Amino acid sequence: MAAWKMVRISPNNWNWRYHWSSQSLQDSLRLHYYHSTHFPSTLILNSIITPISLITKGFSTVSSAMENPKATAHKEFPLGLDESTEEEYAFQSKLLQQFTNISNIDKAWIFNSDNGVSQGMFSISQPDVLANKRRKFILSSTISKESNGSVRFQWAPFPIEISGVSIMVPSPSGSKLLVVRNPESEGPCRFEIWSQSHVEKEFHVAQSVHGSVYTDGWFEGISWNSDETSIAYVAEEPTPAKPAFNGLGYRKGASTDKDTGSWKGQGDWEEEWGETYAGKRQPALFVINITSGEVQAVKGIDKSLSVGQVVWAPSTEGLEQYLVFVGWSFVTRKLGIKYCYNRPCTLYAVKAPHHNESQANKTDVHSTEDVQALNLTRTINSAFFPRFSPDGKFLVFLSARSSVDSGAHSATNSLHRIDWSSEMKTSQSRKVYDVLPVVMCAEDGYFPGLYCFSILSSPWLSDGYTMIISSIWNSSQVLLSVNVLSGEVFCITPTDSNFSWSLLTLDGNNILAVSSSSVDVPQVKYGVLVEKENDNNEWSWSDVSDPIFKCSDEVRSLMSSLKFNVMKIPVKGASVSPTTGAHKPYETIFVSSKAKKSDTCDPLIVILHGGPHSTSLTSFSKSLAFLSALGYSLLIVNYRGSLGFGEEALQSLLGKIGSQDVNDVLNAIDHVINLGLASPSKIAVLGGSHGGFLTTHLIGQAPEKFVAAAARNPVCNLALMVGTSDIPDWCYAETYGTMGSERFTEAPSAEDLTQFYSKSPISHISKVKTPTLLLLGAQDLRVPVTNGLQYARALREKGVQHKVIVFPNDVHGIERPQSDFESFLNIGVWFNKYCK
Repeated sequence: MAAWKMVRISPNNWNWRYHWSSQSLQDSLRLHYYHSTHFPSTLILNSIITPISLITKGFSTVSSAMENPKATAHKEFPLGLDESTEEEYAFQSKLLQQFTNISNIDKAWIFNSDNGVSQGMFSISQPDVLANKRRKFILSSTISKESNGSVRFQWAPFPIEISGVSIMVPSPSGSKLLVVRNPESEGPCRFEIWSQSHVEKEFHVAQSVHGSVYTDGWFEGISWNSDETSIAYVAEEPTPAKPAFNGLGYRKGASTDKDTGSWKGQGDWEEEWGETYAGKRQPALFVINITSGEVQAVKGIDKSLSVGQVVWAPSTEGLEQYLVFVGWSFVTRKLGIKYCYNRPCTLYAVKAPHHNESQANKTDVHSTEDVQALNLTRTINSAFFPRFSPDGKFLVFLSARSSVDSGAHSATNSLHRIDWSSEMKTSQSRKVYDVLPVVMCAEDGYFPGLYCFSILSSPWLSDGYTMIISSIWNSSQVLLSVNVLSGEVFCITPTDSNFSWSLLTLDGNNILAVSSSSVDVPQVKYGVLVEKENDNNEWSWSDVSDPIFKCSDEVRSLMSSLKFNVMKIPVKGASVSPTTGAHKPYETIFVSSKAKKSDTCDPLIVILHGGPHSTSLTSFSKSLAFLSALGYSLLIVNYRGSLGFGEEALQSLLGKIGSQDVNDVLNAIDHVINLGLASPSKIAVLGGSHGGFLTTHLIGQAPEKFVAAAARNPVCNLALMVGTSDIPDWCYAETYGTMGSERFTEAPSAEDLTQFYSKSPISHISKVKTPTLLLLGAQDLRVPVTNGLQYARALREKGVQHKVIVFPNDVHGIERPQSDFESFLNIGVWFNKYCK
């Protein structure tokens, strides 16, 4: 292959230039490999051909140095950098740090008082890049409601940092606070009960009782009972005893205790729930009495069930107390569950354990059958996020049955209700009512279906039957009010903008939320219900002056120079799908400078979300805002198959990945080029996971279209992924469509492997010429690092300029602060090198 080589152009002097030669390219490639006894902090496979900047400089420095070797000292650059990129790194890193420093609100609570003044408590987090962790803070505020209907927040002067805290959960009355501190090694789990002025109780729960409490947002379930004497929660089962050995061999009577004279064997390998759950034991249900500290495992739950999302059922005087939880069953394998709503799950009710002798004696008269957990949702294959109405008369829950039925990892949700009865023997046969069914294809401007991934622990207005929830509506996130008796649903956030809204908490009949856009830093909002005579109530929203989302003057100035709009892109070309939803326009979010340029366009970065059944929202993203601030326009594509546009549009992509989604992206790019908003010679592409799948497909299928590419943990070869991923069923569903679940096997046939390969970006590797940056997490179980490395080695073999950074301790999301920072810093530098 051809490569640049240095030649002497004059026989009488040492004047050197670069010359294109057909020598083996591998002779001119540089492979940087940092290695230590442990994983390197950063592994860089760098095959960048000697920088063009050196060519244009004429190598006068090289000539001078060769005439007088002592005249110029050699400067050693950090691994992966050279003179031209070092300054760029320094400049961009300072800007990126300003975006990184913006805090997030993770949770919020409002505690009402009798005098019309409420107290707000906000859990805030901020990336600490230096320490490579997220710092957590608590910030308090006094909330006063004025006579004119306005509201005033008086904030504490400073937030208080909380270290070592895994989760905090206030009691229903707000008089107590549970603080859980999970152990970092083999120590006990600590439960603290706080009152307003001090820590009332502290309990240490040994590893022999249970492991860490689940706080992941999915299995997580922590619930106070109504009289605030007990707390139900989900934690890891205790670690079973493992075989022990000493200098004489196997030691009988192995225990879980440490012994310096012996060492533990590994025991049998156990299935885990995939990505982010590596090393986590089976989630199980426990109850702690906050007076005595006694912890009891909940009995009657089948060992094949993984449990989560527990809530206390309404209590009735003189009757047993029950817990309602979600159970996920498994037979041969626990497939990856994070972001995968297609795992069947069921609501169960089980008797809560007793914590005093008189109550315990009552349970002795019950049969074993009475102790067993009861299946509440036999007629539906998916039920999660259970919530009881304030009066305890009914139970509502979400379902992802469309996802379970089709095999898509995420799809349109539905909302359901069952009537509750304290007589549990009849509860399991109660009818399941559809509150919000799956929307197949909505008319423009109408409710497109429910796409909800969290529900407040108490989402109710004072009428007791209206829920406030957040949901995706096309390319935005909105707040909905849902009447769970009639099924009426209303969008209660302003419809005259494309901002996205996230729900924080309720303050009686009022709402605390956060609103933001692609170019607007988040803003806390307070919503008040305004009653009208015709019962057509409206919500009035006001800004809350808050110190949480403060950013630098430079960031605010850069964001004020940008604008965004949501474009509808007509479907181009014939489609074999018979559904109406598959032919409706899809959307892109276009971010650009407000300043008009008559003769040129800013370089364009095409942003592609993963999934593929996910959505890029119009909400503020620190990393994408950073790229915008560097002078790029952004084309953020919600291709068909994205959430928020109805089930028909979503299902149209199954079985057509690598073709329909690729064509939708190319069509969107041509659309903005034809509008004069982008130059065809300055286009880069960026995506992660399935977005990386699309990125690497695009540079293979349209090699002349892109001047640079970057992919985070991309799916490059389905034939390789299917045997190594925690979600092999995803490969079948996305390749074959709904029939994929019938074909799924742990031993793919030759026909399957051939089909997987044909759908993969690596099948187009021979056409790739775009300089490509690959960012990989070494601990990724979803798209294992071998996928990206195989693609990188194929690029090297072809002589395509590329760079690979492997983050040794990161999983699929590459979310550790240092990794996320270095990732987007390299993306910015890489794109500047080839796009500007």
